[in-house]
Amino acid sequence: MLEQRIQQHFIDSADLKYQAAQVLSKPIAAGVQALLACVTSGGKVLSCGNGGSAADAQHFSAEFVGRFERERPELAAVALTTDTSILTAVANDYDWNRVFSKQVRALGQAGDVLLAISTSGNSANVLAAIEAAHEREMTVIALTGRGGGKIGALLRETDVHICVPHERTARIQEVHLLTLHCLCDGVDAQLLGDQEPTA
Repeated sequence: MLEQRIQQHFIDSADLKYQAAQVLSKPIAAGVQALLACVTSGGKVLSCGNGGSAADAQHFSAEFVGRFERERPELAAVALTTDTSILTAVANDYDWNRVFSKQVRALGQAGDVLLAISTSGNSANVLAAIEAAHEREMTVIALTGRGGGKIGALLRETDVHICVPHERTARIQEVHLLTLHCLCDGVDAQLLGDQEPTA
C-alpha cells in the first residue's frame, strides 16, 4: 500500500511535468531572455519566497553565482531569504510582510530582475516585493501556481509569469525546481552555446 502511494507521487509528478512542458515553455523562454538582458548589462537577480520557495530562491542564486552544469563567469544573484539579521530586524521593527520589499528597495536598481516565488500566488511579502521592484523599474519573473493568485493580477506586461497549472503545493514546487533549472540552462546556452554539459 505504501509503495503504491509512493509510486503514485512519481506518476502524478511526471504527468504534470509532461502537461506543463507545453504550457510553460514559452514563458520560461521569456524568463531566460529577461535574465540574459539583466546579466549582460551588469544587472543582478534578487530572489525571494517563503518556506520551500525560500529554498528554491537560494538554490537559484547558488547556481547563478557558482555554476549550473558548465563553467562560466559568475552571474550576480542574491537570495533575499538568507540574512537573518535583516529578516528578523524588519519583521520585528515593522512586520513580516516587508522583509523582502525593504531589501528590494535597498538593493534593486533599474534593469535588475526580481525572481518572486509563491506557490499560491498570494504571499503578502512577495506581493510587496513585486511592488517595490516595480518602483525600482525592475523586471519581475514570478513563479506561481493555482491560477497565479494576486501576483498574477499585479504583474505588468513587461514581467514574466510562469504559472504551474496545478493546485497541489508539492506538485507546484516540483515544477518550480525544474523551471529554475530550465532558466539556468537557458541562460548558459545563450551565453556559452547550446552544447551538452560534460558533467
